[in-house]
Amino acid sequence: MILVTGGTGLVGSHLLYNLCKTNSKVIAIYRNKDTQCVTKEIFKLYNSLATYQHIIWKKADITDITELEHAFLDITHVYHAAAMVSFRSKDAENLRKINIEGTANIVNLCITHKIKKLCYVSSIATVAKTPGKEFIDETCEWAPEGNHSDYSISKFGAEMEVWRGSQEGLNVVIVNPGVIFGFGAWNVNSSKLITQIKKGFPFYTEGVVGVVGVKDVVVAMIELMNSNIKSKRFILVAANKSYKTIFSLIAKQLNVSPPKIKVSKFFTEIAWRLNLFLSLITFDTVNLGIYKYTSKSAHNKRYYNGSKIEKSIDFNYTLFDTVIQNICNKLS
Repeated sequence: MILVTGGTGLVGSHLLYNLCKTNSKVIAIYRNKDTQCVTKEIFKLYNSLATYQHIIWKKADITDITELEHAFLDITHVYHAAAMVSFRSKDAENLRKINIEGTANIVNLCITHKIKKLCYVSSIATVAKTPGKEFIDETCEWAPEGNHSDYSISKFGAEMEVWRGSQEGLNVVIVNPGVIFGFGAWNVNSSKLITQIKKGFPFYTEGVVGVVGVKDVVVAMIELMNSNIKSKRFILVAANKSYKTIFSLIAKQLNVSPPKIKVSKFFTEIAWRLNLFLSLITFDTVNLGIYKYTSKSAHNKRYYNGSKIEKSIDFNYTLFDTVIQNICNKLS
């Protein structure tokens, strides 16, 4: 039987949908029952509420190994998608606890229960550009001397736990998706960006980032899990796009005005400092959502090569324009 962590998030929900199409029972863990509404809404957007009944929900926190223990009964394969995503400096400790310690717990239980294979959802935040290389690919490694966010550090630490499991005999694969776009979970991450653009969002930067559709991510995960591939990682990036291009494409699909105001590095430097000041004096009741790391990364130009996955399994990326079109059709 299959176990999915993070089943109430964007990736986990779409993963559960794809797994439930071919499996009569899938175990998914949750911390707060209210978050299951996100998963159910995504199944509804797929017009597949009937298959939602294939999910067996078990309450467990990945940081509590006692709670996790009961979720591993009769499990053969594990998809570990649970993670905390934050760029607030005040969340550094929680990021390490959830992303690193939580992953260590998953790995330890996989070893104890002789799980056949573990698929871990990491991030492109754990790979850095190698001097002399035009594109970032799987041969590029973590740069210890780099200016990393606490989130990046925690995801790299989580990867180290997965590789430790591999050294102890656990079959593993790791996927490193770029910025993931998909419908549902409208109040978080890239989905929240789309809803903001629908309301009107005139700003853009000239930074470039790797992007991928959530459906491609989960299909790649399932195909890798069902293959003989092990102890390998795969960058999942369908295209490298500027933020202006991404925002304009979304605006076009939603029939709203595209961004017209270019935001300078100086402006974002001021903005994250103002955000920090407001969060300190109001105890985070007022927050602009702009942080030191994100303000800098908005101007970075990073190019990724995600072609390895296409050469390793029967897999092709969906055109990013099509990904955005499908998402906006669900939102309209």
